[in-house]
Amino acid sequence: MHSRPCPFCHIMFPASQLERHANDHLEEEEIRRDMELAQQIAISPTSPPKTLKNPVENGMLFERSSEKTCERATSRSDGSNNCYGKMSIDEKVLHLVSFQIRSTFYRVEDDLMTLLRNCLESEQGNSTSILSGSVIHFQSIESEDVGWGCGWRNIQILSSHLLMQRPEARQVLFCGAGFVPDIPSLQRWLEIAWERDFDTVGSEHFNHKIYGSRNWIGTTECAALFRSFGLRARVVDFGPKEIKSLFISVSGSNPQKDSQGKRKADEAYGPIDKFLLRKESRDRDISQSGSSRHDLCNLADSTEFDKCFTKDAIGRQVLVDWVWNYFSDNKFTKSGSQGVIVTDKAPLYFQHDGHSRTIVGIQVKHQLNGMHQYNLLILDPAHKTAALERSLKGNVGWQKFIKRGVQTLKKPQYQLCHIDPGIAHSEELEQLKTLDSNFLEF
Repeated sequence: MHSRPCPFCHIMFPASQLERHANDHLEEEEIRRDMELAQQIAISPTSPPKTLKNPVENGMLFERSSEKTCERATSRSDGSNNCYGKMSIDEKVLHLVSFQIRSTFYRVEDDLMTLLRNCLESEQGNSTSILSGSVIHFQSIESEDVGWGCGWRNIQILSSHLLMQRPEARQVLFCGAGFVPDIPSLQRWLEIAWERDFDTVGSEHFNHKIYGSRNWIGTTECAALFRSFGLRARVVDFGPKEIKSLFISVSGSNPQKDSQGKRKADEAYGPIDKFLLRKESRDRDISQSGSSRHDLCNLADSTEFDKCFTKDAIGRQVLVDWVWNYFSDNKFTKSGSQGVIVTDKAPLYFQHDGHSRTIVGIQVKHQLNGMHQYNLLILDPAHKTAALERSLKGNVGWQKFIKRGVQTLKKPQYQLCHIDPGIAHSEELEQLKTLDSNFLEF
């Protein structure tokens, strides 16, 4: 039985009990914060509105509370129904710290990554698997975010790992809340990041507002949010050289503007933009030049676009090799069977056209012919956590949920976000406000 130290109290626990024990710490932290808030309410001259269960209503609660505080702070009321926009950044942060809500999730009895480790260890054949430490799987919920919330769910998965595995991140993430906030709270945090000038170009795409919307987000929004807390979130782009100009590593970090200071129509500065702009560019090129769809490579239609840039698995191996080097950190070789290794590397935010997922590890199998077969180990917010738990506990069918080979990487381009250790301050923090990336050609 594998034992690992609790990241909070450092007591050794069997791996199967670690997640439950760690969650108890998170609940204790939430209870402590609730007691502090209750004491503040008890001595407050006015009582806040009753807490509402609906996420949208919770947003209304936040707005009403902000109004009252704004009125008390300015000693006047100008008749506005919402003065949130008039508050300072510090005031917004203070209110969000008080009113952000812990996201709900399906509680796995045993640590999810321990279950995955057990299944990988039970496999036949020579292989080496490298896994991140503990994570919580946040699934999309039919009544809340199915169809648009995968980006937020992956941010939650990443946040759960950082809170449990990196003490320095726990101190700063969500201002030391100690838990993973729900999507509306995360939307508020992203707006605050934008107001602090993190990824200002990306902020313009959303008109500086994301709270309460069902807009898709991607890797750049993930990076901006984590960077705003001082975390060293980095973006890596993968794609063919023909569309290199659409990646932020080329032009998005220093966007071209017209004479009026506006972003040019063809400028792409986020993952969703790149996919949408292909269609706009294609339609405009066809109307202006009379070119046929088949003659154009910058197509938004994924079927035609894939045909245009279809290459063998060697091209996509660039991405897989990068993931292997990231998790192995140049400490482990691909040769030989080393079983399952747990690394201190954080999971990866994994974006492609239309969806995002979280990479929690990688496996290499050593074939009899000397070749290596790779599998990305992925958690998908679209999957039900209960189904994932059952398959892992029974060691039956879990591969279809988690394993993704090179042959499944059929999209023309991908983005990753990884979070390096440590906290940025001063000049480095200022530099993180400008989003850039590394580009690797397929």
